[in-house]
Amino acid sequence: MPADVLSAAALPADLLLGFLFVLSRVAGIFVFAPVPGMKNGPDMLRVLMSLAITVALYPLWPRVPGADQSISFIVAGILSEAAFGLAIGLSVAFTLEALQMAAQVMGVQAGYGYASTIDPATQADSPVLLVFAQLFSGLLFFATGLDREVIRTCALSLQSLPPGKFTISLDLAHSLISLSSGIFSTGARLALPAVALLGMLDLSLALLGRVNSQLQLLTLAFPLKMLAALVLIAFTAVLFARVFAIYGRQVIETIHHIALLPAPG
Repeated sequence: MPADVLSAAALPADLLLGFLFVLSRVAGIFVFAPVPGMKNGPDMLRVLMSLAITVALYPLWPRVPGADQSISFIVAGILSEAAFGLAIGLSVAFTLEALQMAAQVMGVQAGYGYASTIDPATQADSPVLLVFAQLFSGLLFFATGLDREVIRTCALSLQSLPPGKFTISLDLAHSLISLSSGIFSTGARLALPAVALLGMLDLSLALLGRVNSQLQLLTLAFPLKMLAALVLIAFTAVLFARVFAIYGRQVIETIHHIALLPAPG
């Protein structure tokens, strides 16, 4: 094949570098993004999803000038884009961890720590409530529109924060640490009703046992606590979505701050 045909068929260097930078940014997000079935799915699925979103962002691909097409600039740019994507993905993953913490606290208090099932993400035995929290948080990730906001932020950040301009700073660390503290506060808000109810149930059973020592309440304690926790979770499941949405707004504000975008209205 003639050399001029090869040069015409090849992609321009600036376009190819723009593709690599955007792909590094998108792929970094999917490392931590709580997409249901992504962790236990084939690796090719993540690759195809990252490629599809990268191609969809083609009108926003940056054009790298020829003077900046050095090896050091390319490597630094790819690492910078990967770090930016990891920061966004980690921020979004905090929402999943908040529900998992609430499930762990409720499971220990209610006695569900003794009941395990197969975790679809790791194929290992895990507490029932923890698996439920993982599946529920994956559904809420899409139901609250957090997935659309992540893709939208990624698209807008290509203009507000061009590839190669992202740097790891103390301000970024402070933002991520402040957001991670919401794992404990959100998890405590979700688990507090169950913990309070089960605590009062323990106190009531203790008083009954004190009044009449002949009552064998130990055999009834576990079934009653597990049933009470299950009923309470069924009634408060709607509140889980509201608390998740509130924490999701904090996540959106943080990723906007990281991407140097104005705060959402």
